Amino acid sequence: MVDSRKVKLTLAYDGTRYHGWQIQKNGLTVQEVLEGKLRIMTQEPVRVFGSGRTDAGVHALGQVCHFETHSRLQPETLRKGLNSLLPGDIHVVQTENVHPGFHARYDARSKVYEYRILNRAEPDVFLRRYAWHLTRPLRLEALRQALSRVRGEHDFSSFRSTGSGNRNPVRRVLRAELQEPECGLVHLVFEANGFLRHMVRNLVGTLVDVGTEKISAADFVEILNARDRRLAGAKAPAQGLFLVRVRYGEADGSV
Repeated sequence: MVDSRKVKLTLAYDGTRYHGWQIQKNGLTVQEVLEGKLRIMTQEPVRVFGSGRTDAGVHALGQVCHFETHSRLQPETLRKGLNSLLPGDIHVVQTENVHPGFHARYDARSKVYEYRILNRAEPDVFLRRYAWHLTRPLRLEALRQALSRVRGEHDFSSFRSTGSGNRNPVRRVLRAELQEPECGLVHLVFEANGFLRHMVRNLVGTLVDVGTEKISAADFVEILNARDRRLAGAKAPAQGLFLVRVRYGEADGSV
């Protein structure tokens, strides 16, 4: 038998019709579809391990996962074969062999998420699955002030949804910024060493409260420091959220 090896995949997917990344009983997931196609390619049982979960309706530009296989198929052959089998809303961007100790989740140094808001009076029928449409103009300078307070190491209990498996609510946010809007599309970018359950969507919901003058930037800071989810705003809808990139060390595990 051929010795087993570990393969790393980078994926892009439209999460609209999936019940998130991780396999579950109540609906189709990205992991389930990917494992099924890998079994066809490798002719063996395959278990895929992702860098983390994405929720139902959330998208990815750079989700990372790995699996072990005895197959002789080379990474590029795997990539092309998988893309010929996968549905059009899942695409393998890159495949590479990695060292046996690599783990897509535990070796990740940081993750980058982006939340997209279409902030204008008229909707865009082509963006309805990929942005949160808000008609009330956002005060961008107030949003920037609040975002500046997100950066750094904080206890994010105020923005953690119930059911989170993370015991430690402290996370270090490396980036929290607003990119200049184009055609009314506002991009909020977050990079951190880890995220709590629904943390980005809960942050965005509360930041929108700042942008619409429901609360002030000072109120936002008080909510952050209070460590009480009941004080924060509503969770932003899933369709505006994208997992953009997972960062690893310089070697990135490649062999």
